[in-house]
Amino acid sequence: MRHGKSSWDFPVSDIDRPLQVRGIKDAQLVATEFLKSNSKIEASFSSPANRALHTGMIAMRTLQLPFANFLISNELYDFSGKSVMDFVKNLDDNLTSVIIFGHNHALTEISNLWGDVYIENVPTAGLVQLNFEIDKWRDTSGGRTEKMIFPKQFK
Repeated sequence: MRHGKSSWDFPVSDIDRPLQVRGIKDAQLVATEFLKSNSKIEASFSSPANRALHTGMIAMRTLQLPFANFLISNELYDFSGKSVMDFVKNLDDNLTSVIIFGHNHALTEISNLWGDVYIENVPTAGLVQLNFEIDKWRDTSGGRTEKMIFPKQFK
């Protein structure tokens, strides 16, 4: 899931940029829609950026997921996708389903490399669910795009 719309109105570093009100509402909207799918999520991971963390917390609350399974990784503060892909390939093989809160262009790039549907751009607060027929995360490659939930679909 890409972080919600962030604000440029504050004189803070990129990593500290907060969400706009629209970003908060869109994160709730997308997470509420995703909740309907009854998808099982065993662990959640977020970039340390304020906007990604805040989006993650909103989604976790909405999805009724335990915060004990919400971890922060500097590798997810990535805009190209390489670090995020490396992160995924190094996940614990006991996990079968995870959610990652991160940034563009990384998430659009990964969705297009690993999914089977071309996405021009994953919008802010957009969620793309990918499914892989693998036993080990290190083998992650071409999978199926199961779901795309973008805020614009519900406005």
